[in-house]
Amino acid sequence: MEGDIANMGQFIGAGLAAIGSGAAAIGVGHVAGNFLAGALRNPSAAPGQTATLFIGIAFAEALGIFAFLVALLLMFAV
Repeated sequence: MEGDIANMGQFIGAGLAAIGSGAAAIGVGHVAGNFLAGALRNPSAAPGQTATLFIGIAFAEALGIFAFLVALLLMFAV
């Protein structure tokens, strides 16, 4: 009985941590969308902001990867 409750807690925690992966996808969409909106307003400044775009995408994606790792740790840690 106690093992079942512990497993349930692990899976609930992993599911909540997996929400971070979806939030990272939303974050990447916002970064790319805002870059595109800015590039359409001022096309001459777009090449200078491309590095910033990739840094923003990398940070947003790193948070998703960390959330995924936390979910895996919660599921499979003993």
